Amino acid sequence: MTSLAWKLNRLKLMGAPEIAWRVQQLLQKKASKFGLGLAARAPAPDLGRLGAAFVGDAAAGVDQATVCAAADAILAGRWNVFALRGLPLGFPPQWNRDPKTGTTAPMQLGKLIDYRSERVVGDIKYLWEPSRHLELVTLALAWRLSGERRYAEGARELLQSWLAQCPYPQGVHWTSSLELAVRLLNWAFAWQLLGGKTSFLFEGEGGQRFLRQWLDNVYQHCHFIRGYFSRHSSANNHLFGEYMGLFVAAVNWPCWPEAARWQALAQRGLEEEALKQNTEDGVNKEQAIYYQHEVMDMMLLCQRIGAANGVGFSQAYRQRLERLAEFVAALMDAGGHVPMTGDADDAQMVRLGYEPGWCPYRSLLASCALLFGRPDFKAKAGRLDDKNRWLFGAAGAARWDELGAAGPERPVLAFPQGGYYLLGKDYGQAGEVRLVADCAPLGYLSIAAHGHADALAFTLSLGGEEFLIDPGTYAYHTQKLWRDYFRSTAAHNTVQVDGQDQSEIGGNFMWLRKATARLLAHAATGELQVFEGEHDGYTRLADPVLHRRKVEFDSNRNALVIKDILECRGEHALALHWHFAEGCQVQGTRSQLSIEGERARLNMRCEFGAGVELLRCSESPPAGWISRKFDEKAGISTAIWRGKIVGTTEIVTVLEWQFKAH
Repeated sequence: MTSLAWKLNRLKLMGAPEIAWRVQQLLQKKASKFGLGLAARAPAPDLGRLGAAFVGDAAAGVDQATVCAAADAILAGRWNVFALRGLPLGFPPQWNRDPKTGTTAPMQLGKLIDYRSERVVGDIKYLWEPSRHLELVTLALAWRLSGERRYAEGARELLQSWLAQCPYPQGVHWTSSLELAVRLLNWAFAWQLLGGKTSFLFEGEGGQRFLRQWLDNVYQHCHFIRGYFSRHSSANNHLFGEYMGLFVAAVNWPCWPEAARWQALAQRGLEEEALKQNTEDGVNKEQAIYYQHEVMDMMLLCQRIGAANGVGFSQAYRQRLERLAEFVAALMDAGGHVPMTGDADDAQMVRLGYEPGWCPYRSLLASCALLFGRPDFKAKAGRLDDKNRWLFGAAGAARWDELGAAGPERPVLAFPQGGYYLLGKDYGQAGEVRLVADCAPLGYLSIAAHGHADALAFTLSLGGEEFLIDPGTYAYHTQKLWRDYFRSTAAHNTVQVDGQDQSEIGGNFMWLRKATARLLAHAATGELQVFEGEHDGYTRLADPVLHRRKVEFDSNRNALVIKDILECRGEHALALHWHFAEGCQVQGTRSQLSIEGERARLNMRCEFGAGVELLRCSESPPAGWISRKFDEKAGISTAIWRGKIVGTTEIVTVLEWQFKAH
């Protein structure tokens, strides 16, 4: 998509207030070319005014070996950046060079760089990720655990190199306020772990220069974020993250007169956005479960850092976090799997857990078990991970041990505001059936940036093993073919009409015409359970098509009957897609599939069209792929029934399964 086409599409989704605001922002950027509005000279900090410690001594029970191994790899110049593992970036790295493409971003005023252009910056995600400075915290953790000075000295060298190569406000690391905010969060953790102002790193004349240079940059980060908040149609998780960074910095370094104003502004923003961006029943409105995790993590970290400094958040804020945790718990099957609904970019706000098998969702449930005294969250989390040992300390570990045993799992089965509904039985047990149906809005605000065209799709796990899955995300700013595929209707377990998506793509993070889904029925208890919904995404066609789906679960027979009703007058080409997890062995004849899993055997029957087509690792058309991690994809089996209809038609698909004896 050309830059002009993107801008025209973006303009379509703006109202007059947003257009006026963006014009003001543009003028502000232009003025900064001449030094107007910049914080080129930071005021002297008052080192008598600093925040309280929010991480204490080396947390008991933390896996020191894995932390130090990660720190050793960094000191040796080996980095993990998304799909590139053990990347030889050197120590310190070239901060303005994209490690994936080799492109060096220009050193000009950051706000004037087109970071969306692969030609200008390469893959911006690979450039930005190391500069979030999670690795700085790794080195600081290793110092705190081992006492070996080389880790702390490495942290200083890493930070000094970044300050030298990325001077305020030049270069690609001074473009996005969210990136600055996450960097501030990690700087705050590193500061605390390294010992704050009493660290040996600040000893002597050279140490004092380093201290002043670091604090000057903290001030400039805060000043930048304050001037460039994400507003209007961009006021999603970016805005929340910007408030987080400003809040944490103001609490940790309250050593300038502006800090009190920054803290008040940021806390007020966090309180407002926590309620605005998340439904009362606990679903983040971006309709992307990984972004729900990110927002929850931001809320949690602000609460912990605030509490250590005598800054409390409202009961409404805390209740909303608890509801968000209930949604994650409801989605998580007995095997710990969470459907990959919507976009995901693998971001962590700060990395405090390095143990094998660490799971961000289980970690958050452990946090919420401690915050809210919830044995059911503890049961879903399974164990107290290292991240929570750092955040809650010895007192938290004691509270964890005191939490009583949970009874049988009873998940929330309906999230009518968020738009998700469960069918199933034996939750948390070996014979668990967990179906999650999507009857949600496409996404949040006018651009719905992180939503996927997945209305009326559902996922299915049996005995804690995934069978029908959401294939994930894979790409963001680059690889347009794959960016569009993974968020398309064809990449989800639902019906595609005339080769179109339910909603119209307008850019990498933008949707134009959006499908609206509506619940018709949901009965999630008893022997026969029902979900029924409809969406209007295809009513935009010349001959409008209304898609209605009814799912009936017979809990006695372990059987699902899916009825897809397409209401229309004329002729249309349909494609019914089903995506199976990697562990599933799928074989088929014209109207029947046999799906072999580790814990269950599933049969699928459908008489529609000329017969089933099985695709795996197909590039034309794209099909048969899953992306568990950003920029990584692997083959799966995708089953497609294609055919033509004339007038209103019902397609029936039957699933039956048996659990294997173990």
